[in-house]
Amino acid sequence: MDKIQSMQVFMRVAELSNFTRAAESLGMPKGSVSRLVQQLETRMSARLLHRSTRRVQLTQDGQVFYTRCKDLLANMDELESMFQSHPSTVSGRLRVDMSVAMARDLVLPRLSEFLNRYPAIEIELSSTDHSVDVVREGFDCVVHVGTLKDSGLIARPLGEFSIVNCASPGYLERYGTPDHPDQLTQHAMVHYEQVLGGRATGFEYLAEGVLKVVKTGGAVTVNSTQTYSSACMAGLGIIQVPLPGVREALACGKLVKILPQFCAPPMPVSLVYPHRLNLSRRAKVFMDWMTEIAHDFIA
Repeated sequence: MDKIQSMQVFMRVAELSNFTRAAESLGMPKGSVSRLVQQLETRMSARLLHRSTRRVQLTQDGQVFYTRCKDLLANMDELESMFQSHPSTVSGRLRVDMSVAMARDLVLPRLSEFLNRYPAIEIELSSTDHSVDVVREGFDCVVHVGTLKDSGLIARPLGEFSIVNCASPGYLERYGTPDHPDQLTQHAMVHYEQVLGGRATGFEYLAEGVLKVVKTGGAVTVNSTQTYSSACMAGLGIIQVPLPGVREALACGKLVKILPQFCAPPMPVSLVYPHRLNLSRRAKVFMDWMTEIAHDFIA
């Protein structure tokens, strides 16, 4: 058991590049984590990690050993769970990340269903607008919205978010309702940038399968999806936003759809996770559950 624990601890240190963060995520004292890794290096007669005051990095031997550990532990998990079909046998801490809107409107209202079904699972739920590093930050899976970069991760498609163009009633009363994107040069948009300082692209729409962009005005740029829709409701400009995030505002009249025939391409939604061989049962059952509940929300 000590060997298995040492490998698990080593993997978490390698993924987080930090002994303190690894200890916190494992619920262990930092000294115990350091001791287990040192014992593992002694047993392997190899230096597995480069240590500095700022960061911990894998050595060449450590990279090879990390890959083998992932495969070995994944195979052991699969072997142990082969004959365990009862939900109570699925246990452990699950770390997931998704947007604020998806957590608030889809997952949290129904999370008790999942926890009642799998009472031995604990969940750490992160909600951010920036892209997380699935491996380095130790996530079991992440709900990713948008086109995936070639990162070596595995992705399970959940569907696509339809994009709608919105403005507040007050904005339209003041500036008028545009009938065509060409008129948007006289309108303001609220711009969204994950990293402030970038250049906004403008109003995007598909025309006969070709993506077109119209440059618009707009004095406000935000880096939060919640602030994005709030700025629109405050009359600061037009937004292009995934439909699920503004359903409630549209239903109660705080926002109005405009230019319905000139929408941006839909945004793919995927569950992203590390190497398939390293997929735990708790991650698998959570992703299966997410696939079940996501259909109506995403459609």
